Order: sequence, then C-alpha cells, then structure tokens
Amino acid sequence: MNSVKIIFAGGGTGGHLIPALAIADKLKGKLAPEYTADFLFIGTKRGIEYRMRDRLGFPLALINVRGMMRTLAISNLIVPFLLVGAIAKSIAIMARFHPAVVVGTGGYVMGPVMIAAVMLGRRRVIQEQNSYPGVTTRQLAGRVDKVFLGFGEAKKYLKNAGHCIETGNPVKEIIGKVTRSEGRAFFGINDKSKVILILGGSQGASAINRNIIKNLSGLPDGYEIIWQTGERDYKEVAAQAGGKVTSRSLFAFTDRIEMAYAAADMVIARAGALTLAEITAAGLPSILIPYPYAAGDHQRKNAAIFVEQRAALLFDDNQLGEIGLLNETVGLFESGRKEEMAKAVLTIRSRQSRPAADLIAEEILRLINLERSVA
Repeated sequence: MNSVKIIFAGGGTGGHLIPALAIADKLKGKLAPEYTADFLFIGTKRGIEYRMRDRLGFPLALINVRGMMRTLAISNLIVPFLLVGAIAKSIAIMARFHPAVVVGTGGYVMGPVMIAAVMLGRRRVIQEQNSYPGVTTRQLAGRVDKVFLGFGEAKKYLKNAGHCIETGNPVKEIIGKVTRSEGRAFFGINDKSKVILILGGSQGASAINRNIIKNLSGLPDGYEIIWQTGERDYKEVAAQAGGKVTSRSLFAFTDRIEMAYAAADMVIARAGALTLAEITAAGLPSILIPYPYAAGDHQRKNAAIFVEQRAALLFDDNQLGEIGLLNETVGLFESGRKEEMAKAVLTIRSRQSRPAADLIAEEILRLINLERSVA
C-alpha cells in the first residue's frame, strides 16, 4: 500500500495544535483505504503538543525555537541563533522524512519549519485562524502554495493573497454531535441545571478566573459550572472554588472538550479563533472577553463578528473589576435573551456549508495530485 507523508507544524497552544489535529484526522480518513497516512508533527518542548505527546496519535519531532519578548530582555539576544538552529534541524527532518506537503497552523514552531519547506522546495500550506493574521503568516503568505483562512477579513492583511481560501477554522468533528444527556452524564450534572462553561484556553485566563472566583458564592441555586482554568491557575482556583464546583467539572485542560460543550447552555471565554469556531459548532451563545494583548487586537476583531450578529456579548478586561461575569450570564438566562443569542449562533453555523477540515483536506489532496481520493 502506498504511503502519503505529511508534516504538521503548529503548536504552543491548543489554538494552533487542535486545528492541525483536525486536519490530520480528516486527511487520514480521506486517504484510506488506498493510502496509509504517515504524518509527523513538529513542535517544541514548551508547547502543549509536548505535554500531550502521548495522546496526539502521531509522532512528534522537537525543535528549539521561541519568539521575541515584547519588552527589552537579554533572552531576545539568543532568538536569532535559535531560529537558525531550528531551520537547520527542520531541514534535516524533512530530508529524512520526504513530506509530500508541509502544513503550518501557527505558533513559533511554524516559522522555521515553513522556511525549511521553502528552502527545500516542498509543497506547503498555512492555516490561519485569526481575523488578523499572525506575523509568521504575514511574512510567509506569499511563499506558500495556499493559505486557508478562518476569517475572510484576514486576506486584506496578506500580500499576494490570490491563493487564499476562506474555509473557517477546523475543530474536532465530534463537537456539536455529542448529546446534551451524554455531556451531562460525563460531568455528573443534573439535566435540569443551567450550565455555564468557562474557558480560558490551554493557557488559562487569569482575569476571567479571578472574576469568577470573586462572584462564585453568589451563583443562584439551579446553576452549575464547568471550568477550564488553564494550567497556570488550576491549583489556586481549585483551592478557592470550594464546594461550588465539583472535581469532575474543574480542570486545567481537557482533550474531551466536546463533552463540556454538550453539557453547557452558555460560554464565558476569551475570543480566540478556535474557541469561537468550537462555540459555533456547539451552537452556544457566549460572553467574550478578548485578550487585550493579542497581536493586532485580533481577538477583539474575532469577537466583533459575533457581537454584530447578536450571538455574543463583549466585555473588556478593564471592565472585570466593575462587573461580575456570572451575574451577567444569569441575567441573560433570566431575561430570555440567552435564547435569542442561541438562535443567532445557529444562524452563523448554518452559513458554513461544510466543515473547514473537509475543505482544507480536499485542497491539500488536490495540491499533491491525490484529488481522486477525495470522498
């Protein structure tokens, strides 16, 4: 049986890794049974990909690269040397592996891997999640075969953008397909409870976590919380949450996020591109708090699309000292506005003709002349 070799470079956070996994799983399914999928992920020891290496389902090769600190720091002096070393190692990996295509999904790791692909003349594509593209995407968009956009608005920031395709962002295919009763049983939550899902991404969101802790004691009866704290804040939140959140519903990070979405009625979250794609797939209304230091303020741009469609509310980080996110959420339930927002999310979802992972996988197979394998 013929083998198709593909390298994936994307990580650091779940927002970069999970799209890569979704694309890889879809490609694997489309290649079978004619071809075996021989996929290799490239990441760093500091990224979530390394912490999840035993659960990735694909081999992981490591390079050493990091980004520049925004402030003056001595550590910035070694960044160029690390980049050169990472490019050299990426070239060596590709020389051994011989990929048919290299897929970049963001994070510091993507830069040296995609540069190596350019230098070796390998087919290469980028999947850009945000409405304002990351710096690596902006620099390399003109040097790759295709750029898959989570938001069409990103195209105006890219030079030589004729090969851009708006696909939406790929998420785990199972999100939105797990039943409410399955999700609630997974967390041991009563079917009659109103459930609020709090997400900070794989890195957590300390400002959101502090706000929730401050107002947790005032949560009315009949409401329950599922809370992804991020690894940085988990111990502190667990110590302060007391009996208000069960141990099953409080976690640093989970690879069963589909269960959390299925169990939830509403989401409080940052406005990362992947989170918004998952919220859309799950059909849930949300309160969004954009990360204020995101490059180009891209999280606010992401969130604005949902706010304009009345599918979400937006609060700034600097408002969190004045409002209680749980109080705001309860108010949406009690006023009935939550139901209106849920309908708006379903309208957004209905405009997406096909899952992003499907579209991206098909384009990649066409690029490597295997479109006859597309189902």
